[in-house]
Amino acid sequence: VFEDLEIPAENVRLGEGDWLKVTQVRLGPARLTHCMRWLGLSKRCVEIARTYAAERFAFGERVMIRDFSTTIMRGDRIGLIGPNGSGKTTLLKLLLGELQPDSGEVRQGTNLQIAYFDQYRATLREDWSAIENVAEGADFIDLNGKRKHVHAYLQDFLFTPERARAPITRLSGGERNRLLLAKLFAQPSNLLVMDEPTNDLDVETLELLEELLGDYTGTLLLVSHDRDFLDNVVTSTLVLEGEGRVGDYIGGYTDSLRQRPAPAQSAMAVAKASATAVPAAQPAAAPVAEAAPARRKLSFKDARELEQLPAKIEQLERDVEGLTGAMNDPAFYTRSSAEVTAHTQQLSKVQAELDAAYARWEELDS
Repeated sequence: VFEDLEIPAENVRLGEGDWLKVTQVRLGPARLTHCMRWLGLSKRCVEIARTYAAERFAFGERVMIRDFSTTIMRGDRIGLIGPNGSGKTTLLKLLLGELQPDSGEVRQGTNLQIAYFDQYRATLREDWSAIENVAEGADFIDLNGKRKHVHAYLQDFLFTPERARAPITRLSGGERNRLLLAKLFAQPSNLLVMDEPTNDLDVETLELLEELLGDYTGTLLLVSHDRDFLDNVVTSTLVLEGEGRVGDYIGGYTDSLRQRPAPAQSAMAVAKASATAVPAAQPAAAPVAEAAPARRKLSFKDARELEQLPAKIEQLERDVEGLTGAMNDPAFYTRSSAEVTAHTQQLSKVQAELDAAYARWEELDS
């Protein structure tokens, strides 16, 4: 359980496990049964359980993950979604053990073999050919217990024998990306971690990647802004929804949009109901004589402020709903980091003003 996950920017790392699955809501019997339908080693890749799982992680005073509990099983394909700076990479590092939660714990299964897709494409040796980068001098590679000649393997990634022997300095951008995929899938693994793998991929390579992931039998953790790619690849999504909340939804990006709960009833509606209830009760108890003394305790300035607070709160409620609604718009995920940061800061500011307004109303009306 991530009840309050605050992560200092330095450590989170998975131990050794086989499967992963993350969810904010607790697993019900049906989902637990589904998760237990596993092939392979142990029954757990990563488990964040109610008994002191990862309860809190924050950078300074900013809580990145809170109230979060999940179990990830082998074969699960999890997409991590959220605007830039929302904590996707932080959550990923928590699951992989590269960061540790401030409270709670992350438990992993055994025999975990992790393969990483390097977001920055920095793992290829420039002085080697494509063949050397993949096989490192060997003629054959092992794929799921079967041997395959490296030339035949690279042909699956659209390399002719001539291009496979060429120095990678002569390869195009698309060829280099395909080579990186070839190197990645040549590694033995039961957990594949991909952080923005579709950046700079041409259509041909993107289709190849979708096919490769469709055949992959291990667990997948995928961070991506590509909505179509997520829809085609993942079986569930973790959505960073702000203020440390992580939503867990079945299906891809489009499915997650349909499943997200409707905004909670406006707090202003509750406030209005409370405000109207007071005058209704006062007339029944010879009120005028009783209510007047309470109001005479307020200065003219405070009384004026109390009178204006409902309208102010209503406007702040609308502002919060508008800013929150914008974050639920698919287009929000394509904004620049600076725009996302400014938006989230504005939301935090308005929310703080709203909280202060309610506190002030309670103070003046008590």
